[in-house]
Amino acid sequence: MHVPDGFINAPVSAVTGLVAAGAVAVSLRGARRELDERTAPLAGLVAAFIFAVQMLNFPVAAGTSGHLLGGALAAILVGPCTGVLCVSVVLLMQGILFADGGLTALGVNITDMAIVTTVVAYAVFRSLVKVLPRTRRSVTVSSFVAALLSVPAAAVAFTLIYWIGGTTDVSIGKVATAMVGVHVLIGVGEAAITALTVGAVIAVRPDLVYGARGLTQRLKLRVGGELVDAPAAAEPVPAAEPVPAAARSHRKLWITGLVTSLVLAGFVSFYASANPDGLEKVAADKGIDAEAEEHAAADSPLADYGVKDVTDARLSGGLAGVIGVGVTVVAGSAVFWAVRRRRTADTAPTDVSV
Repeated sequence: MHVPDGFINAPVSAVTGLVAAGAVAVSLRGARRELDERTAPLAGLVAAFIFAVQMLNFPVAAGTSGHLLGGALAAILVGPCTGVLCVSVVLLMQGILFADGGLTALGVNITDMAIVTTVVAYAVFRSLVKVLPRTRRSVTVSSFVAALLSVPAAAVAFTLIYWIGGTTDVSIGKVATAMVGVHVLIGVGEAAITALTVGAVIAVRPDLVYGARGLTQRLKLRVGGELVDAPAAAEPVPAAEPVPAAARSHRKLWITGLVTSLVLAGFVSFYASANPDGLEKVAADKGIDAEAEEHAAADSPLADYGVKDVTDARLSGGLAGVIGVGVTVVAGSAVFWAVRRRRTADTAPTDVSV
């Protein structure tokens, strides 16, 4: 759903740019509450993983493909504010380095793919975990439903933006029907990827899944033959692993995630569907792309996810994917470590000695 230059007129692109900038600013403040020494490295990895999986277009209908948007996955793993930043970092890297998503449309893409998907997904997710049993399976099921609904929500958001600022005269009703229809199908793929990923992380390190915090069952005591909730003070402190073991566990998860991202982007991406994605297909069918403009970074050495002057298609695409994962994990980690350090500075005790 990467919107290219020329789809949306300049005034609306500028307004969405301001909306996106404001949301990113708010998210930077909110991420201070979500990130700590354990989750800050994970956030950078989540951004890299989203970049990698977005290269894996999967077929959804005749002549159409889809790919992960990532808002739901990021929000559930590292928090909604951090999730907005994760997807925004990915979109920025894609737009600047790979000519994917217009630079003048960056505000549109962040608003649609980062903000809408994250907000809708996390709202649905939190609503479901409050009414479902407090189990890990409930987190996984809730993540599936949240991701499923976030994709057509983004399609509706794009349709509304296009209705206001589209550069071609087309039937908005037909655009809405086509966009929502194909993105419901894409949402199924998004939901499956999100649920599998959340389930995999929660199986090995549930403490790192932001959406699973606070879902542990309270200790039960038998009093007079009946089970009652133990007072908070009476609950035993969970036995903590020795610090070196915990550090190794955290490092193992991070390395596994990074290697998986590199393999997906560097190798598996070669087998992705070559069909146009949902927006590209609708744009071609309905005439939305009549005013599309060439990307400002079309001459980038990595444009269209290939390395310039490397003639072997598999090698070119694989190298571009590996470079993209590396750049994204570095950029994302830098942002999130900076946010974490700012949080540490804000919460550090003040010297009040006289």
